[in-house]
Amino acid sequence: MLAELRITDLGVISEATLDLDPGLTVVTGETGAGKTMIVSGIALLLGGRADAGAVRTGAERARVEGVFRLPGGAAAISAAVAEAGGSVEDDELLVARHLTAAGRSRAYLGGAQVPAATCGDLVADLVTVHGQSEQIRLGRSERQREILDRFAGSKLARLLQEYGSGYAERRRTAAELDELRRNAQQRARDIDLLRFGLEEIGGVDPQPGEDEALAAEAIRLQAADDLRISATTAMVALAGDEDDPNAPLGGDALSAIGTARKAAEQLAGLDADAEQLSQRIAEVSYLLTDLAAELSRYLASLETSPGRLEQIAARRSELAQLTRKYGSTVDEVIAWGDDAAGQLAQLETGDERIDDLQARLTELDATLADQAARITKLRTTAAGRLSKLVLAELAALAMPHARLEFAITPTEPGPYGTDQVELLFSANPGTEPRNLARVASGGELSRVRLALEVVLAGDDAGGTFVFDEVDAGVGGKVAVEIGRRLAALAEHSQVIVVTHLAQVAAFADRHYVVAKADDGQVTTSGVSRVTDAERAAELARMMAGLDRTQSSIAHAEELLELAMRRPS
Repeated sequence: MLAELRITDLGVISEATLDLDPGLTVVTGETGAGKTMIVSGIALLLGGRADAGAVRTGAERARVEGVFRLPGGAAAISAAVAEAGGSVEDDELLVARHLTAAGRSRAYLGGAQVPAATCGDLVADLVTVHGQSEQIRLGRSERQREILDRFAGSKLARLLQEYGSGYAERRRTAAELDELRRNAQQRARDIDLLRFGLEEIGGVDPQPGEDEALAAEAIRLQAADDLRISATTAMVALAGDEDDPNAPLGGDALSAIGTARKAAEQLAGLDADAEQLSQRIAEVSYLLTDLAAELSRYLASLETSPGRLEQIAARRSELAQLTRKYGSTVDEVIAWGDDAAGQLAQLETGDERIDDLQARLTELDATLADQAARITKLRTTAAGRLSKLVLAELAALAMPHARLEFAITPTEPGPYGTDQVELLFSANPGTEPRNLARVASGGELSRVRLALEVVLAGDDAGGTFVFDEVDAGVGGKVAVEIGRRLAALAEHSQVIVVTHLAQVAAFADRHYVVAKADDGQVTTSGVSRVTDAERAAELARMMAGLDRTQSSIAHAEELLELAMRRPS
């Protein structure tokens, strides 16, 4: 429930505060006074489009704030507010909207700044606004279907949710199937290219890092003679050359270190302090022996077969054929092959996927057809009940001969089933019902809309309904009956009505008047609550547009007395 509405510098309203309670609240005022700004302010709290032109002339910004008193057990709303960064205090939620004259807009939910759409999504569950745009929407088939589905209740809502999910899956499945069929030739070409590449790579069978290893080996083989000479020189320096009879005896490092080792051992035998020197010379001897052995093994490894270099050249040529096509290195070629194998496996399952998708489509079509038939049945049943209830309301609104029915005809499957819903209406006896938007006058549309809302609100106790001139195009006795129905709706819901008819305003539990003030330069408006004599004076003004007279006041008091006698 909307407990309080504060407006500052919106339209011609300078500043206004409305304290609201359950029941029927009406807002009246002279034409141009800005009473519609009350509805506009509420619409802004619901995430409505911000218009810089709505800021009062001369003001920098407009502000609208609403305090909503949440129903008990509104844990879901509180959780949504908390998720947005706001808070609910004492079951009251503060929602605000600020507009600047420069065109910027900010929305606040529970004290936290949020996108306007976030406010709209949440507050829309608390408030229903019916303005002239809603009257236009009522003439559209889509809106008529929504009304019927809402009346049909939770069973249809659950079925529609299941159907909508299945319908969305069918669209995705059909799109994928069409794509596979459309690209069948391209898929066949891609399969051939991938197979050829994988066969070519498989025939060569490259190994990770093979190209780099072969390049290093080729360099080594090409420099084999120089390597052998250098290694032999080092070997001779360490161990001497047994094949050279002219080599000086003891001219190698091993012989020299052997002599030094023997001398050091003799020295250590005579002087214990020289033992460490002897051990270090022995370590050098072992190291030189190991180095000589490693040089010998290295020289042996240089003794390769004469044809090895040719083998390497041939292998590198095979690898180069692959690196020209599939990657700059052998490792990249192997990676391309792994990726291509995955793509090929996926492409080769295309035909199987087509069969699977076709089977799934057949299954979905059967399920959706069954669900659509059940949806149609629920709608047909609900349409009959809703028509009877609305006709009873229309009779109370001085339209005893009206006929209203929902025509449900088959149409192409869509996200809401296979039904075309059309609201047919006739106001006079002997006239066949036709499309509501084409045959109903403005006043008749207003009454149909009110009758629908009264019926639909029956199971929605505690909601807030805002009507902007629901009585447009009517007057006299019909206006009185509209007031009665609004009062009946307000018995279990909060109803806020902007009206220009005294017959409607008389039924209010609270009455606010928007009054203009003109300082010669800028016209502004303020909102005040009227009671007793002030209220009778306002009703007199609305009925005759006259200053207060004894007869006009008497007429207004008579109207108020009539309203008070409404059945409980």
